[in-house]
Amino acid sequence: MSAIRIDDDVQRGTPIRILVDGAPIACFEGETIATAMLAADRLAFRQDTRGAGRGMFCNMGSCCECMVTLVGSGRRVRACLADARDGMEVSTRG
Repeated sequence: MSAIRIDDDVQRGTPIRILVDGAPIACFEGETIATAMLAADRLAFRQDTRGAGRGMFCNMGSCCECMVTLVGSGRRVRACLADARDGMEVSTRG
């Protein structure tokens, strides 16, 4: 599965960049962390107890499959609900 952004007749926010596991991802203000990651083909948001990657499921904050960690604060957030912010660092390693 790969996600793409719709480009025709869409107004986007200012281009920004976040870091996911140390890798830069280009995205736009107003997008969620999940949107940024999916558009960059980053489909695993966390790992289960066996080390298998877990991806998006509900995309509305109910299932918590998209939990990521904000580097610096150590806070766990649902990527589908958290806005991407310029320079934000995210870890999928728990």
